[in-house]
Formats: sequence, structure tokens, C-alpha cells
Amino acid sequence: MIASREQYAAMLDDASASGYALAAVNVSSSETLNATMRGFAEADADGIVQVTTGAAAFASGGAVGNMALGARALAEYAHVLGERYPVAIALHTDHAPPDTLDALVRPLIAESRRRIAAGQEPLFNSHMFDGSTLPLDENLRIAAGLLDELAPLGVLLEVESGVVGGEEDGVAGPDSGHPELYTTPEDLLRVADALGTGERGRYLLAATFGNVHGVHAPGHVRLRPEVLRDGQEALAAVHPGARFHYVFHGSSGSADDEIRAAIGHGVVKINIDTEAQYAYTRAVADHVFANYDGVLRIDGDVGRKAADDPRSWGRKAEAALATRVAEAAHLFGGSSRSVLR
Repeated sequence: MIASREQYAAMLDDASASGYALAAVNVSSSETLNATMRGFAEADADGIVQVTTGAAAFASGGAVGNMALGARALAEYAHVLGERYPVAIALHTDHAPPDTLDALVRPLIAESRRRIAAGQEPLFNSHMFDGSTLPLDENLRIAAGLLDELAPLGVLLEVESGVVGGEEDGVAGPDSGHPELYTTPEDLLRVADALGTGERGRYLLAATFGNVHGVHAPGHVRLRPEVLRDGQEALAAVHPGARFHYVFHGSSGSADDEIRAAIGHGVVKINIDTEAQYAYTRAVADHVFANYDGVLRIDGDVGRKAADDPRSWGRKAEAALATRVAEAAHLFGGSSRSVLR
């Protein structure tokens, strides 16, 4: 089922207390949404479905091109089908830079406010503001205003301190090795000063420790999970008992021991996108290559309807993506557990 506000909070609290992370998978269509929810169910794991600005615009269709409508359509679809799933699935919007707040996040906040006034749950459980292109003070100023809007609704905010390398949906970071890829304890304390430690409202923190979007050749990405540990220690020294709920962006291609180390230092949400996209598209490519004379009309032939029917390759792509999502849930330690039980 789609997680309620209380269930989403419980998902994050359990991940933090029990030392695992929730897989957060980017979707861009009903097919990838179906596959992701199926993967969580197959792993018997709670998880997070998330929509980027580009995916939201894509989902609305080329004739419309409205990211808020596309995100709303995917969320409504998830709410309808999510009732049949035996695990808790949260909905999240990912990587909204400053120039997309009015086009994506604020219309969705307004829709959640309308739903709550009608006695329903919010449309999305959380929203990310990606202010990584701004000076930190400006990033946190905008984030603080969003937190004040979201907290009364029981909707969580995700913020980013530092810059994730690589590129996702047009948001590009520096190359590997740049100091901006590693958040300092001082910057993390500035986050706590600006947003509080929970008393103003809950938030997730995408602190950077060398992570880079995409999959890269060995040696290109140099992760330093100890950056997360140092941030937790700095926070506890100033605010005893407080702890950040970290998010790991750019996890595709990371070594298993690096992922486990990051979880050990407080990561409760791990995003997967590149490898999930590849699993889906690879299955489509396999179908086309294996059935090229049916998918294509070669030398005047008529092809085979069963081979070019989108459902024929769509089922294979869904199964492949579901398997990859279940594998991630297992690696992150979240399989065979759910707050619904």
C-alpha cells in the first residue's frame, strides 16, 4: 500500500534503528512504476518510488509537457494500484532545482494540502529541493521556507548539502576529485542550524561523500563514507542525541562494502536510477535482437504481431526491473521486513 504519513515516518525510523536503507527507485512511466512496486513486493521490502522533474514532464506526454501534471498522474496511478501491494511504498519527488519549484513542487504541495483538508493522505510523502547549485546559505534559506510549508502537512523535505557529481535530469555536478563532492562537518552543522534537528519538522539530508550520478569505470569515483560518520559525530557533539537521516545519491556501481559502510553511518535512503534504467532497457534490447525478424518487417515480410506487441517486450522489461529492485532491497538490508507487520 502507499504509505501514510505515520507509516513513512516509521519506515525511516526503523531503517535508522535497525541499520538498513530503503531503496528509492526513479520511475518515468506506468510500466516502470509497476515494475518497481513489483520488485518491492518480491523482496517483501518497503521502498520509495520517486519522480524527477524530467520524468514528470515525460509522464505528462509530449502534447502537454507539464511536470506537475505528470507527477500527479504517476502518483494517482500508484495510489490506485498500491492498495494491492503487501508492503509500504512511499512517493517522493527527486532533484527539483530552484527554477522548478513553482512548476513542480509547489503545485504538488497545494494538491496535498487540498487532499489533507478533505481527510485524505498527501499525494506525495516527501519532496526534494536540490539547491546544490546555490551558495549554501541561499540553499538553506529556501529549504527552511519549504520545511515550514511541509511540516504542518506531515510531508518530509529532502535537501542536499554539497554537490553530487555526474548529471541527472540536467542537474550537473563537478567531476570526480573536486572538493565540492565532500560535505564538511562544518557545512552539516550549518544545515542543523538552519533547519533544526527535528523540532521544526523532519527532513532527509543528501550529504555528499564523493558520490557521482551514473555508472563509471573503476577508480573514477572515490567514495569516503567516513564523511558521513564525521558529520554525525559533529552533530552529536553540539546537539546530543540528534542524528541525521542521510540519503545516498549516485549509488549505481558502488561497491557493496561502501554501501554497507554508508548505511552504518546513518544512510536510510539509497537512490538507484542508472542501473534500474539499464535493467529495463536491456530486457527490451534482448527481445528486439532475439526477435528482430518479428519486430521488424524485413524484405517485404509482415513481421510477427506477437513480437512487436509492446506487451511482449514490456512484460520482460518489467520483470527485469523488478528483479533489479528486489536485489537492491536485499543488498540494502531491507528485504523480508515491512512496517506493515
